[in-house]
Amino acid sequence: MTITYVLSGFAVGLLVGLTGVGGGSLMTPLLTLLFGVSPTVAVGTDLAFASTTKAAGTVAHRYRGTVHWDIVRHLCYGALPAALLATIGLKYFGALDKEIGQIIRYSIAFSVLLTVVALLFRGRMQAWVLKHPEKQLQGTKLTIATIVVGAILGTLVTISSIGAGAIGATILVLLYPRLSPAEIAGTDIAYAVPLTAIAAFGHWWLGSINWVLLGALLLGSLPGITIGSLAAKAVPEKILRGLLATTLTGVAAKLVF
Repeated sequence: MTITYVLSGFAVGLLVGLTGVGGGSLMTPLLTLLFGVSPTVAVGTDLAFASTTKAAGTVAHRYRGTVHWDIVRHLCYGALPAALLATIGLKYFGALDKEIGQIIRYSIAFSVLLTVVALLFRGRMQAWVLKHPEKQLQGTKLTIATIVVGAILGTLVTISSIGAGAIGATILVLLYPRLSPAEIAGTDIAYAVPLTAIAAFGHWWLGSINWVLLGALLLGSLPGITIGSLAAKAVPEKILRGLLATTLTGVAAKLVF
């Protein structure tokens, strides 16, 4: 089974490298559906997985100067308290209970569907915002909106482990349409590091991290994401995103039904 986990980590890492979509939308449903891992443990293990891989990504983006730290700070103002409150809520209501596990399962499905929307319509949404500059938020309103978005994503990520990748990047595109794709990616990854770390620590406190599983996934994902990143330019992005969106839609349906 350990070899299977390593291969799964490799496959997810490869897809993340090719598409840029966060591993949570792939890894968490995979652990739940294919390996029968409980939703809570799948979320906790994936958060620890994400905090490790995103930390490495942040170092690279910081070196390239593609992180807007003021946006990261405002996102964290909302996301980090929300992650703590969501963890306390899971503790209070019993994160490992069957009923809570089912709620988390539905939360994962909802987050996966949001990821599909982000994959398919991000370009169109960005084009619309750029064509209507009067609709763009400025100054204090933009700051407040960024903090609120951070709080929503912090809650979503802590409960489902999904949201800090494609969903977060899409919302950043809508709020800050003038940023380059590299700046969107760097800023999105940078704020996700403390968020996933705090959420992972919370799940460690809840006892919902499988450390052996985590090690096996990382063993496969690190070479996978490297190969995927190097091969990304050779594969048409539209085809990859279309296949990924179709797969994730099926995953969401399977999680619900």
